[in-house]
Amino acid sequence: MITLRNSVQLIGRLGNEPEIKTFDSGTKKASFSLATNENYYNNKGEKVEETQWHQVVAWGKKVEIIESYLKKGSEVAVQGKLANRSYETPTGEKRYVSEISLNELLMLGKKD
Repeated sequence: MITLRNSVQLIGRLGNEPEIKTFDSGTKKASFSLATNENYYNNKGEKVEETQWHQVVAWGKKVEIIESYLKKGSEVAVQGKLANRSYETPTGEKRYVSEISLNELLMLGKKD
């Protein structure tokens, strides 16, 4: 059960092209937004679709897979941990970010 601590599993579609950054050390980082949808019927019987957006960050070998195969609209299953961080804007405003640090990636859908 220890593997359940801080574990996130989602299936969704990429909302944008993956952003790849290469650092001076040669390390690569990929980040992308992931949309998950939920459908339900409201009390009037109308079908409602809600979309939640999640930020995903990947490092190392996974970046090569993301860079080579994923694009906006790709359907994927991701597993990782929830990470929170903060930063300060150039104007001195403090911002908070929650993102999924990717551990596992499974590409779904059709081959292009």
